[in-house]
Amino acid sequence: MPARTMLSFGHGYSAGALSPILHRQGWTVFGTTRSADNADRVRDTDATPLIWPDQPITAELDQASHLLISAGPGADGDPVLEAMRNEIAARRDQFEWVGYLSTTGVYGDHQGGWVDENTPLAPSTKRGQLRVAAEADWQSMDLPLHIFRLAGIYGPGRGPFAKVRNGTARRIIKSGQVFSRIHVDDIAQVLAASIARPNPGAIYNLCDDDPAPPQDVIAYAAELLGLPIPPAVAFEDADMTAMARSFYAESKKVRNDRIKDELGVTLLYPDYRTGLQALLAQDG
Repeated sequence: MPARTMLSFGHGYSAGALSPILHRQGWTVFGTTRSADNADRVRDTDATPLIWPDQPITAELDQASHLLISAGPGADGDPVLEAMRNEIAARRDQFEWVGYLSTTGVYGDHQGGWVDENTPLAPSTKRGQLRVAAEADWQSMDLPLHIFRLAGIYGPGRGPFAKVRNGTARRIIKSGQVFSRIHVDDIAQVLAASIARPNPGAIYNLCDDDPAPPQDVIAYAAELLGLPIPPAVAFEDADMTAMARSFYAESKKVRNDRIKDELGVTLLYPDYRTGLQALLAQDG
C-alpha cells in the first residue's frame, strides 16, 4: 500500500481520536493548531503539530493524500478555504479523500421530529447558517468530499460527571426538548470506515441510536455515581449563557442508518447509557 498522509486542519477533539487509529496503520498525520501552546496536545494524539497559519505548510500539503477539516467557519467563511483555496484546488488530483466535519445543526428545529441526510437544510441559529454556507463552499471545490454532520459530542474529558460531582449540574427542563449525541470514539471509527470506503459526495449523520432529553442524561450520570439527582430547573428560569441557550432553540432526532448501511459501522456506544458507563470505568 502506498504511503498515506493525513493533513488535519483544526486538529481538535474529534480529529485527535482518529489520528491514533491512522498512526497504528502506518499513516503520517499532521495536525494544525493556531497556538504553540497546543503543540503537545496534538503530539499526544500521534500527530505532528503544525502552527498554522503562522508557519507555512506547503510541504505537508504536497505530501497529503487525505485532508480532514475540523475548523469551524467564522463570519468570513471557512478559514481553511479563506487561506488556502487556490493551493488546495491546484492539488485536487492528489487527494484520495477529503472529510469535512459539520453539525446536525444544519437541519434546524424539527420540534422533536426525525431528520436524515435528505432533510432540507433550515438552520435557525447563526452557527448553523455558517455551517450550511461552509458545506456548500467545500462542495464547490470539485474534491473527493465527504461531509460528516456531528450530533452533540461527548467522551473522555467531555462528560457530565465533573459537574455532577461538584454540584453544579442542573437538569434543565424544556417541554419536548430532545438531542442526539455521539461518543468521540464512534466519530473516529466512522471516519476510519469512510476512509477505507471512499464515496465522494457522501453525507453522513454521526449520532447514536437513542436521542434523549438532556435532563435524562444528567440524571443517569448521577445514578451511576450514586449521588443525588441534580435539581430540575425550568428552561425559562435557567441562568444560561447565550451560547448554551441557543442549543435549546432546536429539537430533533437524528437518523444514523447511512453509517451502518453504507459503511458497515456498529456503534461502540449505541446510547448514552453505554457511553457513560464506559466513561466512568475509564475514570476509575
